[in-house]
Amino acid sequence: MDPYKVLGVTPQTSDDDVKRAYRELARKYHPDNYINNPLADLAEARMKEINEAYDQIMNERSGKTAGASGGQQQYGGQQYGGQQRSYTGANAALYSQVRQAINQGNLGMAEQLLQRAAGRDAEWFFLMGTVYYRKGWYDEAARSYTQACQMDPSNLEYRTALNNLNMSGGYGGYRPMQQASMCDFCLQLAVCNCCLNSCCGAGC
Repeated sequence: MDPYKVLGVTPQTSDDDVKRAYRELARKYHPDNYINNPLADLAEARMKEINEAYDQIMNERSGKTAGASGGQQQYGGQQYGGQQRSYTGANAALYSQVRQAINQGNLGMAEQLLQRAAGRDAEWFFLMGTVYYRKGWYDEAARSYTQACQMDPSNLEYRTALNNLNMSGGYGGYRPMQQASMCDFCLQLAVCNCCLNSCCGAGC
């Protein structure tokens, strides 16, 4: 499939316009918009297609090719160097499950598993950053990747992930609107009511 057709652009389209087209499509088809929606599976498949098309275009323009660094794992369109990780320590089995969940696109499960981790080491921040990236929460992903790099500066996988995010211009990307509950709404009304009463009582 032609990645340019997927994004609705042409080979002559500038990098900035390619990024703009990608972000518009990401806002439209992001799975968070289709929670409890019968079209959720279609939206997820479309989002995956959009991510792959965008990465293919940007890799080609930067002189990279898919699979150029053999044995890479791919998370949500970003490719990270390094072979399958073998873990030791208290979180060994859990981290392996998290990577498997991410590869399968099960971000909810990956996040739940990470919340059960015994402590937060560099790998924890890297995996959480990957979950954020897949959700389109680029600012959070950047912070988590940065923390991972600071905790383990010699890890090429972490640094590659952060560099790829920086080069893709991911900052300021799509962040889904948080859903407000009725309790939040009632609390806001109560606060407004208190402010109005105080203001009126003071003769405003």
